[in-house]
Amino acid sequence: MLKLLARAKINLTLDILGKRPDGYHEVAMVMQSVALADEAELEKTAQGISLEVEGAALAADESNLAWRAAALFLRRFPSEGGIAIRLKKTIPMAAGLAGGSADAAAVLLGMNDLFKKGLNEAALAKLAAEIGSDVPFCLAGGTQLATGRGEILRRLADLPPFPVVLAKPPVDVSTAWAYGRYDAQKAVRHPDTEKMLAAIGAGDRLRICRELCNVLESVTIEEHGEIRRLKERMLEQGALAAMMSGSGPTVFALMESEGAAQNLAKKLREETDAAVFCTKTQGAQMF
Repeated sequence: MLKLLARAKINLTLDILGKRPDGYHEVAMVMQSVALADEAELEKTAQGISLEVEGAALAADESNLAWRAAALFLRRFPSEGGIAIRLKKTIPMAAGLAGGSADAAAVLLGMNDLFKKGLNEAALAKLAAEIGSDVPFCLAGGTQLATGRGEILRRLADLPPFPVVLAKPPVDVSTAWAYGRYDAQKAVRHPDTEKMLAAIGAGDRLRICRELCNVLESVTIEEHGEIRRLKERMLEQGALAAMMSGSGPTVFALMESEGAAQNLAKKLREETDAAVFCTKTQGAQMF
């Protein structure tokens, strides 16, 4: 049996550059892994795919990205047998944290190991892109610039370490809904991607905080005002910066210290009905 951690992500920037002929949006995003993770257990079997899910009301069938990752791998290598997968969910669903994509990436990594295929990062990323736009990033994680529909990656210097507080209000947001509702005219501010890249390259924590920007906030906050209230409360309680991740509704706060993060998390649990997590930024997965 093989156990892997499937780490969540946050977006330090998210910009939409236009609509593509294939129906996807052209994006530019700086993505960052955090330590919050699901756990995936994988074991080889004689044939087929079995999937168990603990900790969330998540379908354990062909609609699950972990199942789809396993099915894709077995189509590529059909004589290798089957796989049993057990997911222990911690990352909230429909939260803008790429939990499903992280699970799929863990399955690809684990099956590559169990079946001794020796696929390198590039080969695995090609498979990952067939499953979903965030899956290639989740394979290797760390700090990366994602372009195209999110599958074209450029590794960046590791982010200076930040404690992170995540708060997900009790609403679910569909990524497809958020992108479908996006109107560039309503985005008050767009990220300056080059400035963010320069800030990360310099390891300048305060500049990184200043450059956080997500154009999908203009969509999701309009529908769910609790996102704005969470951001405001985080900043009032001393967060260096606060922003919605991905299509939302999770809001993250970058904190000065672990103690400050714990204090903020305690207040948010007392004052709101959000699911609150203390975590930290995470470096790249090593192949």
